[in-house]
Amino acid sequence: MSPAQAPATAPAPGPRGAAVGRRIGIVLINGLWRPRVLGAWRVPPTGPVILAGNHAHNVDGPVLMGTAPRPVHFLVKREAFAGPLDPFLRSIGQLPVDRNAADRNAVTSALGVLERGGVLGIFPEGTRGGGNFAQMRAGLAYFALRSGAPVVPVAVLGSDRTGRVIPPLPPLRGRIDIVFGDPFDPGDGTGRRTRSALDAATVRLQERLTGHLEYAHRATGRH
Repeated sequence: MSPAQAPATAPAPGPRGAAVGRRIGIVLINGLWRPRVLGAWRVPPTGPVILAGNHAHNVDGPVLMGTAPRPVHFLVKREAFAGPLDPFLRSIGQLPVDRNAADRNAVTSALGVLERGGVLGIFPEGTRGGGNFAQMRAGLAYFALRSGAPVVPVAVLGSDRTGRVIPPLPPLRGRIDIVFGDPFDPGDGTGRRTRSALDAATVRLQERLTGHLEYAHRATGRH
């Protein structure tokens, strides 16, 4: 998603739906797999927060919804909002986004979540890929600089199975590690939101998220 101008006050789904989604996620994730969560205490208990996670498998979003210490509103590709999944995803506070254009509605809704002190979840790679932050879009930097919300890096390890065009689900009752990092501000302290400031913040984010992913591999013993 490309950055776009958005009004300061934006409509946003309320916290109740995301709280229901979190409870569903807790039951689902703990029923299917064995999540091991490290560093959840690093997520600020109140106020706006952006969770920035790697994305190697489609289960990463539900995994984070069920293991994050607070309810999360994720930006989810618009294609997922089809058939019965559309009302369900909306009812649990998830936000549809058009990944191929500057989506003003998604931007205003996401900013609205942060303005009311909620948690916004973003996969900054934009789509499922290598899960290593090698390619990042500018949307994460835009939301961080625009809202002033701290970014918490989070690594999900064990959900992907490399070497497959369509990765299968992780083995039932297999272990999935979720590692939260320290919150940080990717800005330069000036408050600028120019294109150059966004580009510089994106570079800082990529470096910090990549560093956290390396730390998560060491902490969990996954290589």
